[in-house]
Amino acid sequence: MSKYIVADDHPLFRNAISGVLHCLDADVEVVEAQDMASLQTKLCDHPDADLVLLDLHMPGAHGFSALAYLKGQAPQIPVLVVSANERTDIMQRAVEFGSKGFLPKSSGIDVIQTAIQAALNGGTWLPAHAGISAPAGDDEQKLMEGIASLTPQQYLVLTMLAEGLLNKQIAYELDVTEATIKAHMTAIFRKLNVRSRTQAVLAISKLNLESPDQST
Repeated sequence: MSKYIVADDHPLFRNAISGVLHCLDADVEVVEAQDMASLQTKLCDHPDADLVLLDLHMPGAHGFSALAYLKGQAPQIPVLVVSANERTDIMQRAVEFGSKGFLPKSSGIDVIQTAIQAALNGGTWLPAHAGISAPAGDDEQKLMEGIASLTPQQYLVLTMLAEGLLNKQIAYELDVTEATIKAHMTAIFRKLNVRSRTQAVLAISKLNLESPDQST
């Protein structure tokens, strides 16, 4: 049986992709995640998944940091980025950072099936209009590697930090002590090669993407 994880915060889109996947293979299991927290759980529960379809804009994803996390925690599972943001540089970055391709949400069923099949076969799929953009710089690549090295808990702490939460708030949300959060922060700073909370937030913000309705 094939197994897919569909990570997207829009229920209608998850249902649409699920329908396409069942058309590809009647004997299929589709696991849904609506944000990064639930995706982390699904990855732990389903390490044998054949493919993750990942929306870069769902809550907690922080753009390409979500892709970095997946490559670090589940390198055995191929990832296909799915997004309504169709800027050509973002498409190229997705592949450069380890995705098996970029699937625009405006794609028709035939295109979706082609992209998914290419990813499953080990290939890479991009829209014909993707074009070529300048490669990511060394700083971006090192940042992606740093985020990929974070533990699941450290990644959660970093994303909460980026959302403006204080240590005591993060500790409350994760049901741990502030001392534990401080220990995570120390590890995060080391792995991202930064020295402060502000620098850590600035670092992850470099991987953020503008909302699709703001893109041109």
